Amino acid sequence: MQTTQPLHCPVSRLRVAAIRFLNPAPLMWDFDHPPRAAALAERYDVETMMPAQCAERLADGTADLGLVPIAALAHSNHLRIVPGCAIASKGAIRSLLLVVRAKTGLEGVRSIAADTSSRATLAYVQVMARHFWQIPATFVPHGPDLDAMLAACDAALMIGDPALLALEDRAARQQRTGEELLYLDLGAEWHKLTGLPWISAVWGVREEAIRSGRQRDQFVRESVIQELTASRDAGLAHIDALADEWATRIAVPRATIHTYLSRNIHYILDEECLEGLRAFYELAAACKVLPAVADLRML
Repeated sequence: MQTTQPLHCPVSRLRVAAIRFLNPAPLMWDFDHPPRAAALAERYDVETMMPAQCAERLADGTADLGLVPIAALAHSNHLRIVPGCAIASKGAIRSLLLVVRAKTGLEGVRSIAADTSSRATLAYVQVMARHFWQIPATFVPHGPDLDAMLAACDAALMIGDPALLALEDRAARQQRTGEELLYLDLGAEWHKLTGLPWISAVWGVREEAIRSGRQRDQFVRESVIQELTASRDAGLAHIDALADEWATRIAVPRATIHTYLSRNIHYILDEECLEGLRAFYELAAACKVLPAVADLRML
């Protein structure tokens, strides 16, 4: 009688580049918690990093599977999108902000200090600036410190946990400085402009990494898809526990974390998200922000 073999690939375990921020936490539930964590650790070697680093690790072959910013997919012919999971938003996203001085407004922005930890967010804002807002802004790489960013440029692009923290400090900062700022939620702005979801990242896999001479490719592919989807579903079923965990890690109220994970971020790569992804690639190519993407390369 034939038995099912454990997942095998050219390396002993699939090397996974995961994102260090709060927003992927539901996708990683099974990898971080019992009862599945021990079994998954036999097949996946997970390392956390910033979003842009995930793309770099997949590009240089030091990772096999990763949460890859969608901008990086436009530059790659060797990555496939794993169906099922996404880090997306169908409205306000909260953790992606463009902070602008109220006295000058968006129309007065000529320079943007940009946290470059996410290539996708930078590409989206470049598209919005060129195509929709029509402002001739230059983007200056900068660390995620709001005061320093606004000292250097007209606006600040903040991403991930630093953006969440900046929102929490909003009233206190105005009291400290007397300066009124506009905090533009980029997910809400994108939806207002296009009517489509914002897609930050998807699971991307190097196709050669899941081939095996001892097993059918289809079995390996299905195993990866099933395990990532199951982890997502388990995470979505444990939002309360995740809010408890993360409230001890970042200076954001538990209620805000719960709302963020349950309402702001959308974790299913559904047809609406795929439509949004195609539309983004079309606009990004037209604006010369990214190379043209002929089709979505699905696993």
